[in-house]
Amino acid sequence: MRSDTVTKGMQQAPHRSLFNALGLTKEELERPLVGVVSSYNEIVPGHMNLDKITEAVKLGVAMAGGTPIMVPAIAVCDGIAMGHVGMKYSLVTRDLIADSTEALAMAHQFDALVMIPNCDKNVPGLLMAAARINVPTIFVSGGPMLAGHVKGEKRSLSSMFEAVGSYAAGIFSEEDVCEFENKVCPTCGSCSGMYTANSMNCLTEVLGMGLPGNGTIPAVYSARIQLAKHAGMQVMELWRKNIRPRDIMTEEAILNALTVDMALGCSTNSMLHLPAIAHEIGMDFEISFANGISERTPNLCHLAPAGPTYMEDLNEAGGVSAVMNELNKKGLLHTDCITVTGKTVGENIEGCVNRNPEVIRAIDNPYSQTGGLAVLKGNLAPDGSVVKRSAVVPEMLIHEGPARVFDCEEDAIDAIKGGKIVAGDVVVIRYEGPKGGPGMREMLNPTSAIAGMGLGSSVALITDGRFSGASRGASIGHVSPEAAVGGPIALVEEGDIIKINIPEMKLELDISEEEMASRKAKWQPREPKIKTGYLARYAEMVTSGNRGAILEIPKKNQEVR
Repeated sequence: MRSDTVTKGMQQAPHRSLFNALGLTKEELERPLVGVVSSYNEIVPGHMNLDKITEAVKLGVAMAGGTPIMVPAIAVCDGIAMGHVGMKYSLVTRDLIADSTEALAMAHQFDALVMIPNCDKNVPGLLMAAARINVPTIFVSGGPMLAGHVKGEKRSLSSMFEAVGSYAAGIFSEEDVCEFENKVCPTCGSCSGMYTANSMNCLTEVLGMGLPGNGTIPAVYSARIQLAKHAGMQVMELWRKNIRPRDIMTEEAILNALTVDMALGCSTNSMLHLPAIAHEIGMDFEISFANGISERTPNLCHLAPAGPTYMEDLNEAGGVSAVMNELNKKGLLHTDCITVTGKTVGENIEGCVNRNPEVIRAIDNPYSQTGGLAVLKGNLAPDGSVVKRSAVVPEMLIHEGPARVFDCEEDAIDAIKGGKIVAGDVVVIRYEGPKGGPGMREMLNPTSAIAGMGLGSSVALITDGRFSGASRGASIGHVSPEAAVGGPIALVEEGDIIKINIPEMKLELDISEEEMASRKAKWQPREPKIKTGYLARYAEMVTSGNRGAILEIPKKNQEVR
């Protein structure tokens, strides 16, 4: 066993003395040591129930013959961090989580791991760590929140942000906003729509790293506790068979995840996280090949914010397995991939019934013949940009209008809520990319303000930052190269005409090549916004959004060999 390094032999007597200090018995040290990586905390609604999930996992591990040991992982609530300096610290935690979990697991020589995440960055962060550590590992999330009910309709967090925009436009009263505030988030769990957290929990299931139901069973259901116990038991089976993350997270599994992403209509943030996970297994993930998968993958789900259905509805309809079974009817998946069940994808999804074709459209009756995401390129985004086209109203799929240029999110929000943005405008928010932010903030506040003020079908938003999974509309993010490194988005001037053509995957600035070159020659880099601490180090190492904002040692600092 791997843990023999710290438990067996005379040289390890000091190590055993420290295990004794933990209260572990000789019998426990003779069993495999299983690290239970819990993201439990009392600040993130999606994590407040993870203490119960953790205890259930530990019981499952012990029942199956292992010794469970809980260790921590951090997490940030993007909703609470939204719209202020705190959002600069959201994406960057993904790499902190991966690094710290790698360090913790390697230092203590665990034989196997159970990862317990539930929100935007700690799901991909722990997947990245699992690939690096590569001991038998299984994931079990805390589950999604139930939808709220306001004015006779199901609602979620995106409705809350849009309600603030409606108040600014004089559509809602303060009492209306208060009602939303008290009802849209009624339970613990990851927010109830197909936002980033639920997107990544569903894709963890598709990757084969979570048991069926991991992505959709609501947080407050007893079935979630049962799932956690089964995950604890199953990790011991993975250990006995020596099935490891890199056996499961192969290139074919990544392609499966991207395919199901298109069918579900996942958050655009998946196009940051899948490349980062792929990087950890040595796969060169070029985001533009997502368009090829999108072109042949029908969009089967319109979950909030794209439509009126929620995670609880997807769960009742048959969950991720039912979506995958629909896709498999046209041979769109690699079904031979092994999963944490010990079975293949094909074996897992065989016979999984779509119980509600209004929630999961049949493969021959999709919402669209193309997938939920699109990568746009052009002279404004030579290296690509990403849009959730399943959440774009038809009249905005092709749009052109004058640029309204802002160098930070706050200035854009002031203009939107101040009535300075009108129908037809293209709002450009720049210097918010991975380096420029630093930290690539989510733009849920401006997109929600646009929607809440009734401009969602007439105003587009383009940024080198990114969007919350709760954003909807013609919201185009991850524009690469970003402004901070002199990308074309830095050269846009007020009133320039921007042309958006989502069906043709194009994003163009309507100026000549000569004018573009002239502006480029005059451009000067800006002083970093933050010069100390973790964010400064992050800005030095982070790559562009089209590469998943992965961290690399800057070439100027690399040793010459």
